[in-house]
Amino acid sequence: MTKKPAAKSARPAAAMRPPANSSGVDAGLVRELASLLSETDLTEIEVEKGDMRIRVARETRYAAAPAPAQVTIAAPAAAPAPVAVAAAPAAAATAASHAGAVKSPMVGTAYRRPNPDSKPFIEIGTVVKSGDKILLVEAMKTFNEIVAPKGGTVTAIFVEDGQPVEYDQTLCVIE
Repeated sequence: MTKKPAAKSARPAAAMRPPANSSGVDAGLVRELASLLSETDLTEIEVEKGDMRIRVARETRYAAAPAPAQVTIAAPAAAPAPVAVAAAPAAAATAASHAGAVKSPMVGTAYRRPNPDSKPFIEIGTVVKSGDKILLVEAMKTFNEIVAPKGGTVTAIFVEDGQPVEYDQTLCVIE
């Protein structure tokens, strides 16, 4: 008597999983989810079916970045230059608390002119009206107009054309 080859089951793979263990957790489903995490580079996946919920997560460990090498640069012979550099942050800090300080509404790149061939929107001493365009801040390839919040005279400008700026950084002062 010869044995006939067993017919392949028409049941889907999910139905062929081994039965759930005594804790009610389907180990086959957990293995499939873990495999899916590896294939897709996900760190977490959660499946909910009826009152059963399974969450599989893997810990991602990143190698610590090597500490940057410390470079020592010889100080220039002229001592007055560091004093001037120290005065600029002090002036910016004082201007930040000024009532006429115009601050950046976003992180981006500040531009003082509409294009490299144009004259700047403002210079120190420029008289502006409320709503006048005074700068551009480019963020994510979008140029955002910075307008004067009030009328007055520009007494200080703290950014250069093309300089990166941070959120809430003082751009200029209008008195």
